Amino acid sequence: MQSKDRAQKCADFVLDKKAFNVRILDVRKISSLTDFIILASGSSDRQVKAAAESVHLGLKKEYDTMPIGMEGTNEGRWVLIDYGDVMVHVFHEPVRLFYDLDGLWCDAEEIPVQDDTEEKT
Repeated sequence: MQSKDRAQKCADFVLDKKAFNVRILDVRKISSLTDFIILASGSSDRQVKAAAESVHLGLKKEYDTMPIGMEGTNEGRWVLIDYGDVMVHVFHEPVRLFYDLDGLWCDAEEIPVQDDTEEKT
């Protein structure tokens, strides 16, 4: 699976749990840390946890892919899932605003998120 495809699947999985303000950032030209960063918000700790769990279980089940690391699942304020080439950040919205990763990565190219959840309803 290509990095860009994995990033879109991660976005799909968080959208399945009604995450909002989902962005895919291509950071290949500005960072050696990862290729793509997904930023997503939830309106509660429970929704943040559910969205992160959706990514983790979805990639495991459909692509037999496990993360290198996963942090923040106990608190549900900011969950980071690291797949090496893709990093997923799911935030409780006030935490996202406070840390402003959107501003930190403002020079990254944004990839349009294809929201397939509308077709499922």
